[in-house]
Amino acid sequence: MKKAVNTSNAPAAVGPYVHAVEAGEMVFTSGQLGLDPVSGELPEGVEAQTHQSLKNLEAVLKAAGSDFDHVVKTTVFLDNMGDFATVNGIYAEYFKGEVPARSCVEVAKLPKGALVEIEAIAVKA
Repeated sequence: MKKAVNTSNAPAAVGPYVHAVEAGEMVFTSGQLGLDPVSGELPEGVEAQTHQSLKNLEAVLKAAGSDFDHVVKTTVFLDNMGDFATVNGIYAEYFKGEVPARSCVEVAKLPKGALVEIEAIAVKA
């Protein structure tokens, strides 16, 4: 049994998908770009986009009955692996204590010219 999750506190999907899917006690999020949920615009720079991506991810997790403390795995997609240290430092501000497993990959291109996208798998809080 699965349930679609959408929230007005994160940017609208840029394609035919939902913010997250609940499957039992698990939550699978779609990747979150650093788009501002009100304007739909990307802020300048990888730092601002990383912060916004994580804020969007937090809003999606909350809408699904979860939070950062219940994330078991994340995947970080970077436009440039040279930004790894910067993104990693910001990521550490949001995930503290018992951190989730994580993959980080450089991709050829992200939607809307974004510099970072983050997705997560979590359990419900």
